[in-house]
Amino acid sequence: MQPRPGVFRVTVKDHVMIAHSLEGAVFGPAQGLHGATYEVLTEYASEQLDADGIVLDIGLETDTLRRVLDPLRYANLDELPLFAGANTTTEFLAAWVHGQLCDALEGRFRGRLRVTLEESRVAWASYEGDIG
Repeated sequence: MQPRPGVFRVTVKDHVMIAHSLEGAVFGPAQGLHGATYEVLTEYASEQLDADGIVLDIGLETDTLRRVLDPLRYANLDELPLFAGANTTTEFLAAWVHGQLCDALEGRFRGRLRVTLEESRVAWASYEGDIG
């Protein structure tokens, strides 16, 4: 059976707890050091399945996402040289995770990736772009 034209999607998620402060009056009390727990959802989209009939291997991608997030776990982002001079907003971090995953997936996946960081049940930010 051939599926109708469309897009296949697979989502893998993890979470990470960080501390950081944000620069700019718009952030109000969040200008001071505070903690955040992000649910990190990575949604892979492709119009084609690979030779195994999948978008990508969920187990391998779960491990890849864990490795990308490991340097952030329980870290104060303000102290990481990696983010020196950056305002580590949720949007910024979604784009950073996306970039790290793109590098890790080079040659293993062609399609589109959306990274969403959920700050709470009512607020989140995403970054989306092509891979491959």
